[in-house]
Amino acid sequence: MRDDRENIIVKKTFGFALDIIEFSEILYKANRFPFANQIFKSGTSIGANVKEAQNAESKAGFIHKIKIAFRFKRNSINSV
Repeated sequence: MRDDRENIIVKKTFGFALDIIEFSEILYKANRFPFANQIFKSGTSIGANVKEAQNAESKAGFIHKIKIAFRFKRNSINSV
């Protein structure tokens, strides 16, 4: 299922992860450690799951990984 063309979803999730890292650092400096850690974990795992989906062995595997990424996205947004 892997396609090496530029993928807009991979590009956007990578950009989102960079934004989350920057936001986490701001929270960390404000001594909001638990919140910073949670948003960091859920926000950066989205891209990892999308990348995993790119290497899925089946269509069902791809859909499963994308659903996991969406769940982490929802958790990240709801935490803010």
